[in-house]
Amino acid sequence: MSIKILINGSEFEFEENLTLIQALEQIDIEVPRFCYHDKLSIAGNCRMCLVEVKGAPKPVASCHFSLSDLRPGPNGELPEVLTNTNQVHNARKGAMEFLLVNHPLDCPICDQGGECDLQDQALHYGINKSRYKENKRAVDNKDIGPLVKTTMTRCIHCTRCVRFTSEVAGTEELGAIYRGENMEITTYLEKGMSSELQGNIIDLCPVGALTSKPYEYHARPWELKKTESIDVMDALGSNIRIDSKGAEVMRIMPRYNEEINEEWISDKTRFVWDGLRSQRIDSPYIRENGKLIAASWDSALTLLTDLIKKTDSSRIGAIAGDMVSAEEMFLMKKLMEKIGSDRYDCRQDGSILSNKYGRSSYIFNPTIAGIESADAMVIIGSNPRMESPVLNARIRKRWLTGELKVYLIGQEHDLTYDYIHIGSSPKNINLKNLELSNSKNIIWLLGDDVFLRDDGMFILSKVIECAEKTNSLRSDWNGLAILHKHASRVAGLDLGFLPQDEKYNSQNMAKSKEIELLFLLDADEVDAENKYKIYIGSHGDKGASNADIVLPGACYTEKNGLFMNTEGRLQEINRAVFPPGDARDNWKIIIELSKRLKKSLNYINLEDVRADLRKEYPVFTKINQIENNSFQGLDQLYDQKKKLSSDIFSNTVFDYYLTNSIARSSKVMAECSMQKNSIEIKNG
Repeated sequence: MSIKILINGSEFEFEENLTLIQALEQIDIEVPRFCYHDKLSIAGNCRMCLVEVKGAPKPVASCHFSLSDLRPGPNGELPEVLTNTNQVHNARKGAMEFLLVNHPLDCPICDQGGECDLQDQALHYGINKSRYKENKRAVDNKDIGPLVKTTMTRCIHCTRCVRFTSEVAGTEELGAIYRGENMEITTYLEKGMSSELQGNIIDLCPVGALTSKPYEYHARPWELKKTESIDVMDALGSNIRIDSKGAEVMRIMPRYNEEINEEWISDKTRFVWDGLRSQRIDSPYIRENGKLIAASWDSALTLLTDLIKKTDSSRIGAIAGDMVSAEEMFLMKKLMEKIGSDRYDCRQDGSILSNKYGRSSYIFNPTIAGIESADAMVIIGSNPRMESPVLNARIRKRWLTGELKVYLIGQEHDLTYDYIHIGSSPKNINLKNLELSNSKNIIWLLGDDVFLRDDGMFILSKVIECAEKTNSLRSDWNGLAILHKHASRVAGLDLGFLPQDEKYNSQNMAKSKEIELLFLLDADEVDAENKYKIYIGSHGDKGASNADIVLPGACYTEKNGLFMNTEGRLQEINRAVFPPGDARDNWKIIIELSKRLKKSLNYINLEDVRADLRKEYPVFTKINQIENNSFQGLDQLYDQKKKLSSDIFSNTVFDYYLTNSIARSSKVMAECSMQKNSIEIKNG
C-alpha cells in the first residue's frame, strides 16, 4: 500500500509502512536525531526529530510516527507535513536546550570533537546562553574494558548503546539504572564487556560519552588521511576506512556496505591497528650461527638465489598465509612453476578443501545478505560468533524476526541466538533429526574446521546430498555455505594454489624431508622442521623467528591487492601508508627474485600483474560482484559418503583476539585476550 502526502508544499508518494523520518530521508530532507538509528529499534528519547503535522495539536517525533497514522483533511485534502517552520525550529531548540542542561563543555578535550552529532546540531539549534542556574549533574565513569572509554557525564541517554548490545550484539550487557535525573547507563555489575562487536557503540554514540580508549588523544579527525579498504582479519571482507596520520595508522572505522557488513565491524578489525607497527620487520635478515643478523637486500637475495640454484626443484615448496593477496599468490605460483616445482599450498592450517568439485563447493553460496531470506539454518562444525562475528550478527538479525530456525551439529557455544543442538559428530547429519519439511530457503553452513578432519570431504558429500533432498540447491537458491576464517583462502582456491599431489600439502611439506627449501609467504602458523626456510612477510612472529632468511614485506594497510571474501566476492585493499624501513611490497620481492634467477616474470607494475591474472582467471575481473557458480564431479565425491567418522567436531579458534601475526603483535588485543580469559575463569 502506498500513500500520498504533502511535504513542505510538494506532493510525494511513499510506502505506507514507513515512518515519517524514513520518508523524509528518502527525499533528502535532513532531520536531526540522536536516539534514532535505522538499524536499531525506535526509542523516541531525544525529541530532536520533531516535525509539524497539519491537524496535530503539537509537533510529533518523526522517528516513531508512521505514515499509516496520517489522515486526510476534512475535505479530502492530502495529509501535510512541515519540516522548516518556526514552530518546528523552536521545538527543536527547546529539545536541544534540555539536552545541554547537564552536558559539560568538554569540546576542546573531547575525542568526539569534529565528528560529534551534538556539536553539529548545537550549531543550528543551540543558544549562546543558559537559563539553567543549578549545578550540572556529574556521573562516575565506568570501566567496561580495554576498548571503550566512558565519560558518562556527557551521556544524553539516547540508549543507542543499550539497544545495540541487546539487539545486534546479543549480549545485553548495557542498560539503564535509576530514574529521571539520576539515570545512568552501565554494565549493571560494573564489569567489562565481552562482546566481539562492542567497539561499534563508539560509532553509535552521538556525543563523547563512549570513545575509543586506545585512540584517546592520538589525533583530531581533520588531521587524518582517510583511505577506503577491506578488512583481512577474517574471511568476511568487511568494508573499512583506514585513518592515518603521517606514516602511522591511527584508527580503523567501518564503511557502510549493506551486502557484507552493513555498518558494523568486529573489535579485532577495529582495534588491531596498534599491532601494525609493533614487532615489524624493517630490513632483511640472514641466520648466522643460529642467530638472525640484519643484512642488505642484495646479500639476502644473492644468498637465496644461490640456494635455489643448488636445490633440486622437486625439493622446493611454498606455503601462502592467511592474509596474502591474490596477486602475490599468482606471482608465487608462476615463480614456482618456472623453477620447476608444483609443491605449493594456500592452506597453511592443513585443510583438505580443494577446488576439484567446482566453485560452489567452497564458497558461501547463499551470500551474506541472503541470510535474511533464509528460514532454516543447519550449522555444522562451526562457531560463527568466533569465526565471523559480523556474519553471526546477521544470523541473529534474521533469527530475531522469528522466521529462522537454527540447528547446530558440533560443539555447543553461546552464539547469541537460540538453536536446537542435534549432536556433536558427523553421524548426526541426518534429515531424520531435522524438521525442515516446511522450510524453503535452507542454509547448510559448514565451518572450515570441518576440512581439517580426514573425513572432511565425506562430510561435504553428505551435506550436499542432504541439501539436494531438501531442495536447497535450486536455480534461485544455493544453500551450501562454507564459512571460511581466512581472508586469502577463497582466492587461493580460485587460483589453484594447491599441490598437484595432496601428499605435498602444507602440513606434509612442513614435516617432509623431501622438501629442503620452503617459502613461507606471510605464513606464520606452520611448524616447519629440518629445512631451509625463507619468510616473506611483515611481522616478527612465528614464521620469521624460525626462518633462515627473512625478507620484509608489507601488511594489508601498506599495499594494494585483490581479495575474495567467503562468498566469492572480489574486493580490493588500498594502501594507506608505506611499509617501514627497507620493507617492500611482497609482489615486488617475488618479481626481483625471479629476475635474479633468470626466470623473469616480465611485470613492471601491479596493473600488468592484474591484467595477466584476469586473463588466466576471469573470476578476478569484476570488483564487488559474485560470479555464477556451479558444482562439478560430485559423483566422485558421493562414492565416499559412507566413510563418516564418529569423532566429535572441534573448533580451532581458541582465542579470538590472537589468531594472526598482526593481532599477536597488538597490545590491545593482548589486553582483550586477558580480560576474556579472566571472565571465563570467573564463570567456571
